[in-house]
Amino acid sequence: MSVRSDLRHGARIGRAEFLRSVRRQLKNKRRLLGLAFAVLFFGGNLLFILPTAYILGQTARSITTIPYLAPAATVLPAGILVLAIFRTLERIGRSNSEDLLLTTVHPRAVVVGLITAEIGRVTVWFGLPLGAVFLTFALGLGSPWLPLAVSFVLLPIVCWAAVWGYAGGLALLRVFRHLPTVHRTLKVGGVVAMLGLVVASQFVGRYVVEEGVSIRAILEMLTFAPLTDYVALAFVGTRLEQPTSMAAVGVLSVLLATTPLGLSLATRQASTLWFTDRPHSSESTAQTTSTGGFQAPRPFAWRKSGRIAWGILIRGVRNPGELGHLVMILFFIGPLGTTVVQSSGDALGPLVAGTGVGIGTYLAGATFGLNPLGDDRPQLPLLLLTTTETRTVVRGRVVAGLAIGNPVAVLVSLASILLGTALKYAIAFAVVGVGMCLAAALFAVGIGAVYPIYEEREFWGTETVVPSTLVMIGYMFIVGGGTIIGLITTWYTLTGHVTVTPVLGIGVGVCLLLTMGMSYGSYRYALRRYRRYTVD
Repeated sequence: MSVRSDLRHGARIGRAEFLRSVRRQLKNKRRLLGLAFAVLFFGGNLLFILPTAYILGQTARSITTIPYLAPAATVLPAGILVLAIFRTLERIGRSNSEDLLLTTVHPRAVVVGLITAEIGRVTVWFGLPLGAVFLTFALGLGSPWLPLAVSFVLLPIVCWAAVWGYAGGLALLRVFRHLPTVHRTLKVGGVVAMLGLVVASQFVGRYVVEEGVSIRAILEMLTFAPLTDYVALAFVGTRLEQPTSMAAVGVLSVLLATTPLGLSLATRQASTLWFTDRPHSSESTAQTTSTGGFQAPRPFAWRKSGRIAWGILIRGVRNPGELGHLVMILFFIGPLGTTVVQSSGDALGPLVAGTGVGIGTYLAGATFGLNPLGDDRPQLPLLLLTTTETRTVVRGRVVAGLAIGNPVAVLVSLASILLGTALKYAIAFAVVGVGMCLAAALFAVGIGAVYPIYEEREFWGTETVVPSTLVMIGYMFIVGGGTIIGLITTWYTLTGHVTVTPVLGIGVGVCLLLTMGMSYGSYRYALRRYRRYTVD
């Protein structure tokens, strides 16, 4: 087939894939609710950005007066390239029907289609709000055709970054196929790097404020002048126009020349990845055979729910990809970590104890409780036909979460004694942590049963099911808020800063009743969802 026909077929495939994504979003009420939440959360920022963009357009007299234009022109291609690599690893690293490629179109057409559809999806998510900002800036500048010029300038950059990012993502997937150890190492390294980035971001902000470091000076170090000259082509015909440099023409020539090379490389990578078998070694059989481990030790072996919990724990260890949603806690550990490090000696111990209780409470429910029906999807026919009672199955999931959360809450609280926490305070924190973990675990199975997720998606080459984003956010806000209130009340009660009065006792009692009632009600709701579940 000719390149022209492949491009034509690729455009049709891209259109079909994009429309399929839109239909998938529109027919799922849960995804529509999440989309509405994202629009409300991020769309509110436009109320502040758009007036600023309009005023900037009125006052700008040259390109150099536009804040951060030069660093943005440099970071944009790199950002799109990294985004394309991660999206390839996560979503479009494979075709939905590889076998049909042998009898239909050339793989190049499929590659073009997948990349085109992904560009369309990214344009909807990022292009529409950025287009609103550019249009507002253009109205202030008095050049309403500026968004169209910006689109023509950015199109070569987007196509270049998308094509080379796709080729890079496919190359990584091939490496992961042949070297699974590298895949696992990168997963662990990615989590550690993200944690380090979150923690470092807290110190960087403090350093910038205290030392008076100029952010503009830091960003100017990232500036690549030819890219800035190229982006300046979008302002031709406006009062911000500057003479066209040879560097801008050179950047455009490089983009136009290397994009077809990236497409050719991506096509070769895709053909090799899609149409070759996975490597098998003589050790593969030994690695996939069971080595036991489901023989539950004490105290798990004492009750059937404990044995179920042990099985869930073993499955989590053998398939850690199922626990990828726990990464969200890193964004909360970072600020807490800097607060703990910068605390004085007297406050360090209690802060560590409180942090341990908070993390343990979060893990008790979030580890195995936020998607109980979805996690049990492969075993649901067996669970529905077994003589084991439903409450035993749900209790097993609760016990598995407590087996993770309770040790963290108790051991960290007791370990804070070494940092100056009084013994009675540490024991009190540990006891309160056990109660909070139980409440969180019971609440998690209920809120997780409200919006079960059954569909697997590929994340870094691993097929896994993750809980609903809305469920995770709701759990974090409710459990996190309750944990903070409980820890503050416990601390002030222990230190004697709160005078025990009938009104206080009634208030605390009402809070405890609400917490217990909500947790128990959630647990009962999970039981009802299991009992009424049917397999089509």
